[in-house]
Amino acid sequence: MIELDRHGDVFTLTMNAGENRWNTTFVRALAEVLDEVESCTGPAALVTLSADTKFFSNGLDLDWVADPKAHPEGGDRDVFGDEFMKLMGRLITFPMPTIAAINGHAFGAGFMCALCHDVRFMRADRGFVCANEMQLGLRIPDPELALFRHKLPMNVFFETVQLARRWGGQAAMDAGIVQHISDIDLLTEAAMAKANELAPLAAKRDIYGGQKERLFGEGAAINDANGAAYMLRNLDQYH
Repeated sequence: MIELDRHGDVFTLTMNAGENRWNTTFVRALAEVLDEVESCTGPAALVTLSADTKFFSNGLDLDWVADPKAHPEGGDRDVFGDEFMKLMGRLITFPMPTIAAINGHAFGAGFMCALCHDVRFMRADRGFVCANEMQLGLRIPDPELALFRHKLPMNVFFETVQLARRWGGQAAMDAGIVQHISDIDLLTEAAMAKANELAPLAAKRDIYGGQKERLFGEGAAINDANGAAYMLRNLDQYH
């Protein structure tokens, strides 16, 4: 379901569950792999990709959501929302550089997963990233809206969450959703090269992960009611 490899300072996490739809079993499998990655010391980076070149992740396991008793392999439906959101919170503050190599469609929860990475690479020729909740008639939870707002420019944020726009590779890069596009044959290589470049930043995990907490965690600096100029002039009020 989740395969983990290491090449020098770079871990590659390969989602290998077909369309990589999210249920409790999938959440727990990914969390277990992150435990292993986080247990290492020294410079390191993580690249996440899919074994399926059509789907990076096709979002929620909708069949399981609709009838969990008919799909017991998906795990406990009642705990899914909490465990999934906590996993995304862990990933966005992971104490090493993270790169999502989006080698296929990333919809809904799959798009969330990609956005929780520090850097996103995407194939240029095929595939879309999309928050498709509006198309499915689902309400987007506030924590998910906050994630998208943190990661996307405002006009892109609105088109993404309200209009359910599908972003192809070039459009996603132009919009600032992804930082790099390439042919599928070169995507993993490019992501690995970026990961090797960024891995030294994780030599001090408390600094790298701690600053992510200051960006995205409780009382985050970029959420302050005051502007940057006020904060700069009143440093004694901030820690």
